[in-house]
Amino acid sequence: MLNPALIADEAEDMSPLANGHHNPSSLMLGGVKDTSTDSSSIAIRGGEFVPELGQPSLSDDEIVTINVAGMRFQTMESTLRRFPCSVLGCPAKRKRYWNSTTNEYFFDRHRQSFEAVLHIYQTNGQVIRPEAVPINLFLRELKFYEFDNDVMSNFWESEGYQKPAEEEMPNGKVKRKIWELMEHPDSSIAARILAFISMFVITVSIISFCLETIPDFKESEMTSRQWSSPFFFIEFVCCIWFSAELIVRFISCPDKIKFCKSFLNLLDFIAVVPFFFNLIWSGDEENSHESKSSISFSVLRVIRLVRVFRIFKLSRHSVGLQVLGKTFRASIQEFCLLIFFMVIALVLFSSGMYFAEQNEPNSKFTSIPASFWFVMATITTVGFGDLVPTSPQGKVVGSCCALIGVLTLALPVPIIVANFKHFYRQECRLAALYAQNLSEIEEIQALKDVEANNHPLKEGAIGINSNNKPEMNNIKTISYNNNQPSKVMVNISEEPEQNS
Repeated sequence: MLNPALIADEAEDMSPLANGHHNPSSLMLGGVKDTSTDSSSIAIRGGEFVPELGQPSLSDDEIVTINVAGMRFQTMESTLRRFPCSVLGCPAKRKRYWNSTTNEYFFDRHRQSFEAVLHIYQTNGQVIRPEAVPINLFLRELKFYEFDNDVMSNFWESEGYQKPAEEEMPNGKVKRKIWELMEHPDSSIAARILAFISMFVITVSIISFCLETIPDFKESEMTSRQWSSPFFFIEFVCCIWFSAELIVRFISCPDKIKFCKSFLNLLDFIAVVPFFFNLIWSGDEENSHESKSSISFSVLRVIRLVRVFRIFKLSRHSVGLQVLGKTFRASIQEFCLLIFFMVIALVLFSSGMYFAEQNEPNSKFTSIPASFWFVMATITTVGFGDLVPTSPQGKVVGSCCALIGVLTLALPVPIIVANFKHFYRQECRLAALYAQNLSEIEEIQALKDVEANNHPLKEGAIGINSNNKPEMNNIKTISYNNNQPSKVMVNISEEPEQNS
């Protein structure tokens, strides 16, 4: 359901206000004008209120008083006009909230958020969210005041997030429903069930891949295609599921090129290719009645090894794996610095260990490269024990290597952990915002389908009653931005009284 507060605000915006010469008493929608009241009017073009010619304009140096839930703010008209498309920057939009009794604009909105909203006008776009205001509440206030995309981008950057891209939805109700089932497991119960089945199939495929390498379960390459083999049957069923899933997602996706470039979709493709390629390869070998060469075995081994990448398909259904991938990408600089330090320590301690042990009888540290294995195992605190120093000086070098290894590994760990926490909180907050707006998105999309299929009214058009007069009651107007609904306005005002 749509947010009742937003509907009430939009309904109040469309309804005639109480007194005062500043209040518009008539509306002109789609070129149809109701002249039953005074001459002051507002035109709606493309879903936005535009003042008609002849309306009084404010000078840039005039002080504007704004009352937000009982707290008064004052600023210059020139400050508000820095964002002319916003509610406060556009005189026509702002006029709807004029209170002629107190000679001020009244907004029944969140007061603490408005301090930051006014700061956006004063600093020409700098967004600083108050610490006491939740992110979802502040985001709702920014949407109410209709700031442009630049301000919204600044908001997400100030929060340390990348602005969530507006997802392109497929055209058509059926395709959109299928896309939500495949891409958004939290959108419905059916989507959760489908995601669970997909994860189960992936898990079964990985377990089968591991079990078939056990010597007791191994079968010859010539009989691996026979239906009597349980591993072949499991592989066949899993690949059919993966293929059907990939084809359905490709058909329902809104952008085919973007779909093909996605890393997760490439993993899905790699997950099914080895099975079909193995079928073709084995079929050619059987038809030719030739023995398999060593090259054939090598190719088949490589093809089957690719199946292990199916485990990455779980990242599509796991927020934790997605956060881990983002953490690795964000921590590339720290990883490079860690590798650089380890290479320096590797060369230094390998050289020291070689010269410390070169005079020992039966020493296994025969060269500096031969000492790399011992130093690497010691730096990473693994310590296999296959190579150990025997001389006192060699043990000193090994002890220093272990201490330096602990310090080297400990330095970048806090940064990597901080990145992981940051991305995890980001995913949790964005998931909460998505769940909050999901019902509104679905209802807006449903209204768009109704308007397109049953009531093909153009922007700003209104109904006409039996007397060929504008019907002003319960009109729902949808303004479109790039073929996407950007605003729903519900007029619940009473029908204008006719002049006697």
